[in-house]
Amino acid sequence: MEKIPFLKREVPPLVNIILLSIIGALTVLIIIGTVYALVRSGNSNPLFSLGKPGTERLTQNDDIRVFSELGRMRIPLSNSSLMILSIAFPYSANDTAFTEELAVKIDDFRAIAIDYFSALPPEKLIHIDEDAAKKEILKQYNNNLRLGNITAIYFSDLLVIDASN
Repeated sequence: MEKIPFLKREVPPLVNIILLSIIGALTVLIIIGTVYALVRSGNSNPLFSLGKPGTERLTQNDDIRVFSELGRMRIPLSNSSLMILSIAFPYSANDTAFTEELAVKIDDFRAIAIDYFSALPPEKLIHIDEDAAKKEILKQYNNNLRLGNITAIYFSDLLVIDASN
């Protein structure tokens, strides 16, 4: 069997010393970190955080996120116009069961909003009462949920394209 040439070379002792020193230092750091993690209390604040200052979460209970998975909806209106609408709302990311229910109900939420606006009479489409629409859609969303409630909804896009021109 023929020997491979690069295996014949002997590694200088200095390289071995440097590599063993690095491995030893990393091992010591891992041991210190593990011991510290075991001793540290579970509800203590993080030692450091990545990202912009002021954006770090103080506790697990403050993890509020915005659900915007409904996307931009194009809703045909009763007067042949078209409405472009995006709906978003806050939710607690810590409640995994509720978060999963929200993800499953995306199509239902879209259908509720489309049905609400497409059923409005033409005279109400001229000046849409956003507050009344938000209240009614919020009520219908919460009636459709079993594991939690939505506290508020926001229209991030609301544009009516008039088809009469």
